[in-house]
Amino acid sequence: MNTEHDWITTPVTADLLRGFLDVEPTAHGLLPHRLPARARRQIPDDRLGAAEAQPSGVRLVFRTRATTIELDTLPTKRVYQGFPAPADGVYDLLVDGRLTAQATVAGGNVRTIIDLVTQSAELREGPAGTARFSELPAREKDVEIWLPHTEITELIALRTNAPVEPAPDSGRRVWLHHGSSISHGSNAAHPTAIWPALAAAQGGVELVNLGFSGSALLDPFTARAMRDTPADLISLKIGINVVNTDVMRLRAFTPAVHGFLDTIREGHPDTPLLVVSPVLCPVQEDTPGPIAPDFDGGTLRFKATGDPAERAAGRLTLNVIRDALARLVEQRAEDDTNLHYLDGRDLYGEEDYAELPLPDELHPDPAGHRRIGENFARLAFADGGPFATRAAFSH
Repeated sequence: MNTEHDWITTPVTADLLRGFLDVEPTAHGLLPHRLPARARRQIPDDRLGAAEAQPSGVRLVFRTRATTIELDTLPTKRVYQGFPAPADGVYDLLVDGRLTAQATVAGGNVRTIIDLVTQSAELREGPAGTARFSELPAREKDVEIWLPHTEITELIALRTNAPVEPAPDSGRRVWLHHGSSISHGSNAAHPTAIWPALAAAQGGVELVNLGFSGSALLDPFTARAMRDTPADLISLKIGINVVNTDVMRLRAFTPAVHGFLDTIREGHPDTPLLVVSPVLCPVQEDTPGPIAPDFDGGTLRFKATGDPAERAAGRLTLNVIRDALARLVEQRAEDDTNLHYLDGRDLYGEEDYAELPLPDELHPDPAGHRRIGENFARLAFADGGPFATRAAFSH
C-alpha cells in the first residue's frame, strides 16, 4: 500500500460519475448537470438553473484499495439574505453500499438570495477546498462519494493512496425520478438521506434524481430529457410546485400532464411508470397558491395566499390536483398497463403530519424524509408494487 505521501491523482471524468445527465468542463474542472445542454438552453429562470446544477443524487463511483481519499471541489453555496448561513454541505462516502465516512468543504462561492419570491441573487466567488476521507478499509472495495445535494459542486481532482478504476456495472435497475424540492432533498441532513436515495437503497436500484426545487412544473424540456434517458423504472411526483407557483389552471394542467406523459412514452413505451400526487401539505390542501414566505414568529414558514372560493373557476389546490391525476391515470391505464398511480398521502399523510410536522409548513425534516422513503420502498418496490422485480410478480 502506498503512503498518503504517494498520492495518485485520477482525472475526474464522466465514467466515474452516476446519477447525472450531462457534464460541463469549467475553468476549474468538471460540473455535473441533471439536465442536458439542450434543456438548459430553454430554462426560463435562475431558480431551475441553480437547482439542476445542484448534484442531488450525483455520486462518484469507483473501485480501489485506498485507505485515504481526497476530493478537491469548488462548491457554490446558497444563503438567504438576512438569515444565518447554513452548514456546509455534506459529502457521504459509502464502502460497498454502506455509509462509512462524511466530510465537508469550507469556502467556495456564495450565492446570496436577495428576494425569496423572485429568487434574485448575488454571487461572491471564493476558493476551492478538499473533502478528505481517511482510515478506510485496506482492501479492494467499491466506493461511492455522494455530492452535497444542495451545493453546486465543480469537481477538480481526485487523489488516493492506491490506484482507482471505474466500478463495474452493478446490474441493478435504473430508477429515473422527477419531483419538487422534497424529492430534491430540502431539509434532509445529508445526500444519502434524501427520500429518493433512501428508497433506492431499500429497493436495490440505481437512482437518477431529477428532483428540482421549486421547478417540477411539467416543463416540456424536462419531459424530453426523461424520454431520452435510459431507465428501467420511472416515477413522476407532480403537483405541489404547480400549486405553490400558481402557474396554471385546471384547464391547462390536465393536458400538460397528458403531454408530459406522451413525451416520456415516446422513449419508454413499456417502462413501469408511476405517477405520484402530492404528499400532505395542510396549507395548500384546499387553498390555492401562490405560496409566500411568512416570518411571523421569527422563523421562516410558508403560507398559501390564494382564495379557496376560486377553485370553482379552476384555481388549483392539492386536492384538486389529486383528483385530476387519479382520473387521468385511470383513463390512460386502460391502454397502458404499465402506468400506475400513487396517492402522495400514502407516503406522508395526516398521521405522519401529526407525528412529524413540516417545520416550515412545506418541507419535511430528516425524519420525514425517512418516513417518505420507507413508505415509497414499501409501496413501490415490494412484492406486488409497480416497481417489484419480475420474480415478485410471478408469486
